[in-house]
Amino acid sequence: MKKKILLLGMCSILLVGCGKIPTLSNGDEAVVEFKGGDKISANELYNEIKDTYGLNTLMNMIDNYIYEKELKDKIDEANDYADAYLKQIRANYDNEEDYLNALSQSYGYQTEDAFKKVLYLSYLQNAGIEKYVTDNIKEEELKDYYDKEVYPSMTISHILIEPDVKEDATDEEKEKAEKKAQDKVKDLIKELQNESKENVATKFAELAKENSADAGSKDNGGSLGEINIGSLNSQYDELVKAASKLKDGEFSTEVITTELGYHVILKTKTGTKKSYEDSLESMKEAITEDKLSNNRSLIPDAIKYYHDKYELNIIDSNLDSAYGRYMNNLINAYKSTES
Repeated sequence: MKKKILLLGMCSILLVGCGKIPTLSNGDEAVVEFKGGDKISANELYNEIKDTYGLNTLMNMIDNYIYEKELKDKIDEANDYADAYLKQIRANYDNEEDYLNALSQSYGYQTEDAFKKVLYLSYLQNAGIEKYVTDNIKEEELKDYYDKEVYPSMTISHILIEPDVKEDATDEEKEKAEKKAQDKVKDLIKELQNESKENVATKFAELAKENSADAGSKDNGGSLGEINIGSLNSQYDELVKAASKLKDGEFSTEVITTELGYHVILKTKTGTKKSYEDSLESMKEAITEDKLSNNRSLIPDAIKYYHDKYELNIIDSNLDSAYGRYMNNLINAYKSTES
């Protein structure tokens, strides 16, 4: 699961007003201090912000420091991600000049290195947010997920009926095609219901060969083999969930809808269910993805957690005030997405 999250929006600040401004006798003195005596110096800050907005650059420097400390095992992954992303862009251009022009005009970066830093940090930011959410999953959440969402492997066959919808079809035509496909599935179910239990599997295989739109399984009686959540394209996961409600030898009596179309399924065998321990990592990934999809306010919560953990102290009062406004705006922005 690598569901990427847009963490921080661009911010602009005007450093005006009075307050505490650190008096610096040389550029090596601290503008930001961290626990343990580490710091970001005035020279480091100046060199980064002279051509851009101060707070946005400072936030990136802070995140870079924290996440490289927090996620040492992800640094190589982040570099590889950035390199692969740039390689993919480069492949679209015949020469270096066109490539660099594209980085400037389409992405807003004057050099490849500048863009790579952003990609690298974005990867670490995402990983940091995910780690925070994962680390705060409660055991009762995991147990509940295991009971309700972790399935045994199952041997399943299906018949797929696709609605015949033309690209230029009107809404009315689409609706008619959808209804026709659903009605076809209902007719197949009726045919199966008219068969004796002993003949259902044979009849199902015949109907699959005659009617299924799944070219990969129709000639094998619609068999998908032994599958589970994630075994095939995620579009098939709904079939696994529906099959979990059936006994071995039973077929579905309601139309099953997926992005592929409409299905009737036959469950022939129930296999084993992974142990709780063996399911832990996949459960954590799934719960984390679900939480971040449905509760975006966890993102500023995570950012604040890391800043507090590393005892972030912005010495310059103007930057500190801007940072406070930035965090408030970030929290409000993500809260607004929940309403």
